[in-house]
Amino acid sequence: MLLWSVLGASIGSALLPLINIEAILAVSVSQAPGHMWGLVIAATVGQMLGKIIWYWGGMHLDRAPWVNRQLQKPKAKASLDKWHERAEGRPWFTAGLLFVSAAIGFPPYAVTAVLAGTLRVPFGIFLVTGLLGRGLRFWAVVSGTSSLIHLF
Repeated sequence: MLLWSVLGASIGSALLPLINIEAILAVSVSQAPGHMWGLVIAATVGQMLGKIIWYWGGMHLDRAPWVNRQLQKPKAKASLDKWHERAEGRPWFTAGLLFVSAAIGFPPYAVTAVLAGTLRVPFGIFLVTGLLGRGLRFWAVVSGTSSLIHLF
């Protein structure tokens, strides 16, 4: 039941960044220290399910009339063109940025997910880097919390 709860909370956290999945994981591992791997997997899968929605939204962002008008402004268009230039033909840069964002949260992963969709980053690259980065991040939270619990 705990793993399903963490999965649901992580989907919610991916969609609404005000929900802190790291805090939820810390409390969860303190309650069930034997389920560390399950908690990491549930949080990682849930986060990626939510971030896929942000990615998909980024792919279809230009369909929204207000966004389309904003993207026609010279400053916004220049910014988007700059990111497109950085990403196009540089898959390692793109994958590295996505991985770092997923692992450390800077730049914010929700923003990076939308940008990845907008720039049409291949879904496989987005998914693999996100799973690896989020998994590493959540493993650090769970193992750090577990180590602290054993200290006291």
